[in-house]
Amino acid sequence: MSDNPFRVKQIDHVELFVPDQYEAAAWYQKTFGLEVLPDYEYWAENGPLMISSDEGNTMLALFKGEPRDCKSRGAFKRVAFRVEGEGFVNFSKRLADYPVYAPDGRLVHTLEVIDHDLAYSVYFCDPYGNHFEVTTYDIQYVQSRMFNAD
Repeated sequence: MSDNPFRVKQIDHVELFVPDQYEAAAWYQKTFGLEVLPDYEYWAENGPLMISSDEGNTMLALFKGEPRDCKSRGAFKRVAFRVEGEGFVNFSKRLADYPVYAPDGRLVHTLEVIDHDLAYSVYFCDPYGNHFEVTTYDIQYVQSRMFNAD
């Protein structure tokens, strides 16, 4: 344990630039189940539209503007969402109905599952070029549901 009395509790929010906040919120709702937080919605007039899947404990802040190039100074690399094994399997299955995007902007309906030994992840983009990851540490569940683990 560190002697430092300061410790971050959790990620509060990640800020993204999108051309249209409500159009983006609809995409995030369909893709990730993130909902607009009514208590913060008035912020969207001059700032971010806040969306969350856990009543605001962890949020995305959607700012109106053009997404930043990942090579630009200060741009983030990716947002990673952790899910349980069942959520990972369900996310992969629903891509047929709720596609995501490749880095080159192509619509994709299937993603390669990357095995990180202790976790499985899939990588993709939103319609605006922001990079995302869905990851799970529930590898046994995923192995038994997605791969032939005979």
